[in-house]
Amino acid sequence: MPTVQPRLSAFDTAMVVVSLVIGIGIFRTPAMVAGASATPALFFTAWVLGGLVSLAGALTFAEIGSRAPHAGAYYKVVAEGYHPALGFMLNWSYVLMQGAGAAGVAFVGAEYLGRLVLPEHLRTQRSILGLALALLVVLLCANALGVRSGARTQNVLSVLKLGMIAAVAAVGFLLRPQILPPTAPLTSSGNLLAASVAVFYCYGGYQNALNLAADVRGARRSLPLGIVTGMLAVTAAYLMLNAAYHHVLGLNGIAGAKLVAADLARACLGPAGEAAISVAIFLSAAGFVNATILQLPRSYLAMAQDGLLPQAFADINAKTQVQGFGLAFVAATMLIPAFFLGSFETLLNYVMFTDSVGLVLVASTLFVFRRRGTKEGETPFRVPLYPVLPLLYLACLVAICVYVAVTQPTLALAGTGVLLAGGPLYLLLRRQPLHRENPTARPGE
Repeated sequence: MPTVQPRLSAFDTAMVVVSLVIGIGIFRTPAMVAGASATPALFFTAWVLGGLVSLAGALTFAEIGSRAPHAGAYYKVVAEGYHPALGFMLNWSYVLMQGAGAAGVAFVGAEYLGRLVLPEHLRTQRSILGLALALLVVLLCANALGVRSGARTQNVLSVLKLGMIAAVAAVGFLLRPQILPPTAPLTSSGNLLAASVAVFYCYGGYQNALNLAADVRGARRSLPLGIVTGMLAVTAAYLMLNAAYHHVLGLNGIAGAKLVAADLARACLGPAGEAAISVAIFLSAAGFVNATILQLPRSYLAMAQDGLLPQAFADINAKTQVQGFGLAFVAATMLIPAFFLGSFETLLNYVMFTDSVGLVLVASTLFVFRRRGTKEGETPFRVPLYPVLPLLYLACLVAICVYVAVTQPTLALAGTGVLLAGGPLYLLLRRQPLHRENPTARPGE
């Protein structure tokens, strides 16, 4: 059976991280962060702390990835560190959430593209849905041509995205804005934890690069380098862009603008500025969706190799390195939820709770692997200030879970239900002949 051949560089990995992290969030969540902040100092503190905590997380996942450079490592490390059943439950939840989340990003990106290409009377729900589906289909087809084709698409979208963010920030600092109408004063007394939920949503996604570990050349060095480089680029971009938002709109203006980047562009450039930001948001959405399509099938591959999914999920085209059936399943998890997606705010809280639970499970495996030690001849990357940085990272994730569970109990219950539903499914699949022939056991069993 053909196996995964490493063809991606550290730069490819960094660009995947950039697009996995920079999605729609930075163009929507600043209003939520400002609304939860009482002062500019708290607003920027939330973004700086979010970057530092996420960098600690990136370093943690870099070591995990260098110790377990497998295809689908996000699932593999939990299966190897704890138990295959827990790994399956995590991946079950992750798969359903990632497909729906990417579809939502594509939908929002299509709304902004629609403002450019559609006359106002044609900007209906059906036409926007058509644009979103078209975006998904085009990117799925690009990735169907091969892993390198998908990576090249990713690199172009990532570089364009960073360039567009730099241009928007430059506009805010260098051009004289129009006088905007006064905004209502902030009513929040300042809630750093509430602000952090939206901030961490913007910074999330870097952990998914673990699923590309087997695709990266010299993964034990290049994977950590790519993850950390990507996160540093993201943090710099976010701070630069939020500084531009505040320079033009002030904290009250940010809090009152759901599409804060569009407001900044309109204040500085008028209608032409709104058109430019529509392009930026569309490119950001396309980059995020493409990165998801690129890495998600490798998670299916890992589960199929362990006998937890049918063999069709493990079939790889020897020439293109594409999993045909796996890519088709990704398409289904994206295209079907596109018809049933809810609001961005609801999606954010659901994703943050489910993501944080999964991140706690995966990040905690570092302590398991450290206790087991390294094999002879291995030289894995080591996170600095161990165990302080990983423990601080885990504490922040737990705080996010508790906050969402208290403030949005229905969403937390739904996320927990999806995760637990993977348990009976795992037992059912284990009873099938395929899985009895290829049992999975923890190391040492």
